[in-house]
Amino acid sequence: MKHNDSDRLELTSLLLSGWKEGSVDVPYWLFQYYTRLGINELDVMLVLHVMAFKAKEGKDFPTLEELQDRMSVSPEKVIATLQKLLKEGLLQIDQEVDPVSGVHCEKYNWNPLMQRLAEHRVDELMAQKLAARTAPSSKGNDIYTTFEKEFGRPLTPMELESITGWLDKDRYPEELILAGLKEAVFAGKVHFRYIDRILIEWHRNRVTSAQQAKEYAQKFRSSR
Repeated sequence: MKHNDSDRLELTSLLLSGWKEGSVDVPYWLFQYYTRLGINELDVMLVLHVMAFKAKEGKDFPTLEELQDRMSVSPEKVIATLQKLLKEGLLQIDQEVDPVSGVHCEKYNWNPLMQRLAEHRVDELMAQKLAARTAPSSKGNDIYTTFEKEFGRPLTPMELESITGWLDKDRYPEELILAGLKEAVFAGKVHFRYIDRILIEWHRNRVTSAQQAKEYAQKFRSSR
């Protein structure tokens, strides 16, 4: 029995290792916003296959036959889907010349798709910022406005993304984020990377409120 358990654990470990090595990085924005671009699941799956060919097999321009072999729809639908993506400018084919051999080659480029997705993300962040500013309860003192006051300028889209990530993904309380901003101002290091390090350090030490953050900071400074 113990031998079987050992074999099972070893096999499970090998499978997990293989899964990690075989994974393909996919931008989360693609899952969030593809419907806003007017594309469907079949369109997305074709893009994912193009990405996978590039990432795992080094193929910049997989053939129609290779794409069709990995999809469950008819060859006609694969061709129609590819034509749709190219026509709408979400996918493009770049022409290149090998500097050594002089051979002409083609490659799929999905940067236009990423650009469109990024634009939707920026629009959403700006809408969240506007909503926070105009909410009756905020009175102009929302977290975004507070950051802009301390930085002395409007926040960039990437900085808005950082704050939204702290709130929605990391689930940091707003008061804790503002405490991190205050600590960064106190240290004379008012930039997002430093604030992020503060929040990570507090999270590791189970600091969940502004009061606990204040006490932790005082202890840290006393120890130094």
